Parts: sequence; C-alpha cells; structure tokens
Amino acid sequence: MTSAMGAVGILAGGGPLPAKVAEAAHAQGRPVFIIGFDGFADPDVIGPWPHEMVRLGAAGHMLSLLKQHGCTDLVLIGPIRRPSLRSLRPDTEGARVLTRLGRALFAGDDGLLAALVRILAEEGFAVRGAHEFLSHAVAQPGVLGTVQPDALARADIKRGIEVVQALGRMDIGQGCVVQNGLVLAVEAMEGTDRMISRSGECHQPGEGGVLVKLLKPGQDKRADMPTIGPVTVRAAHAAGLRGIAFEAAHTLMTDKNACIQEADNTGIFLLAVDPDHFQP
Repeated sequence: MTSAMGAVGILAGGGPLPAKVAEAAHAQGRPVFIIGFDGFADPDVIGPWPHEMVRLGAAGHMLSLLKQHGCTDLVLIGPIRRPSLRSLRPDTEGARVLTRLGRALFAGDDGLLAALVRILAEEGFAVRGAHEFLSHAVAQPGVLGTVQPDALARADIKRGIEVVQALGRMDIGQGCVVQNGLVLAVEAMEGTDRMISRSGECHQPGEGGVLVKLLKPGQDKRADMPTIGPVTVRAAHAAGLRGIAFEAAHTLMTDKNACIQEADNTGIFLLAVDPDHFQP
C-alpha cells in the first residue's frame, strides 16, 4: 500500500475529533472513510462522512471495510472504554487479532494500544497520529488567553507534573488535580471529566487547585493523546479549579478558540507546558 494516493481511514471513538480529522484530511485532498465504534462514536459527528458503525470485536469486518474503501493511512481518535472480553464477541479475524495481542490484552492501555498499532502496521496500513492532521489543534508552550497562573499555581503545576509522570510510567492515567501541594485526585480508567468532578468533592479551603494533563512517558503519540476541550474548561470551573496545565505540542484541543474563550469567561488559566523544563 502507498499512503500517498490512498484514503485516510479513521477509527473513531467518542467526541468531536474524528470529524475534525476527516475535515483536515479532506482539505488535503484525501478521501476519507470512518469506522465508528458502536457505543462510542457519535453518529451525528461522523454522519456527514462516508462511514459505517462496527462493533469493537468485528475486526475482520473492519479490515475488510478499510481495504474496500482504499484506506492506506489509519488514525485512531476519540475515547473508547476498554471492553470486557465477554462483550467483544470477536468474529473469526477478531479472534485472530486477540490472539496476536496476547499479553497486551491484560496490560495497561499503552501496551494494548501499542500492540494494536503494530498489528495494523503489519496488515499494511500506515498508522498516523491525529496531531499530524490537526497541527492547529495543539499549542506551543505559554499561556493561552488572558489569565496568568501565579506562583502558588505554578508550584502546584510542578507537583502535578511529577505525579502524572509517575502515574504514566505505571500506565495508570494522564492527569491529576493538585491544590496547594495536595493531590486531590488522579486519573484512572474513569477519564478526565469524572476525575475533575471528584476533585471538586475534595476541594480544600483556600485557592483552587490545578488540573495537569500530560502525555505518558514513552507513550505512542499515534493513539490516545491527551485531549481537552471547552467541556473540560467548564468542568474545571465547576469544580473550583483555578486553571489547566497541559503538555505543549502533545495535547489535542477539540476547539482551541472555544477553550480560550471559555477560560477567559470563567477566569481560568490555560498553560501549555514543556514538562521536562517547567520551572515554578
């Protein structure tokens, strides 16, 4: 397969980003075909594009569709909760893929995604990161918007970076909330929004906490990049947080302008950081 002339296949979980990748690929003159995972992809989001809804375990049907539509490049985008093996109900090819995944099925998310990327590459596809199509959706280091983090917030960000990097090395999650040096919540399989909500329940007297969201150390950027959107900003404000720090160049913003406007309206700072060189 030669990716230069083929279609872009999008394996779509939830949220608005699958459609944004489709728009960007179309703007580059590339045909697009979307496989929406049943129970995860939003039919209204992917509806305007050539697509088919497929259950996660139907790997044979999925690969057949991708080849039928001339897909040479693949993008995995949008959140998907890891299903139980019983709920997968794999088809014949799906069972073969599960066998090839082996121990990765029982590893953390990074191990599973890395194995899936490897298998898709072995099938002849070029697996691409969403950021390769959505360069406008990532930010360079610095403050976005008008609200600046103060010294206390920057100290909490530094603490949060240390915590998230430790979590990431154990393949647990990509985020945490820190308030005045105290870790209020860490992200696990429940996702960022529910973690933020829990942090609000643990809010301490004084200045609000900070959400820190980073790529896991060594994580393959072709799957499950950190993502924030206007909903994240609203959730942070509702939980009493002061701001959000996220990894520069490695965090997808579902709508950068809307994020900045929401942050300015609610008085929350947005700070893109280089975690390896951040100074409080």
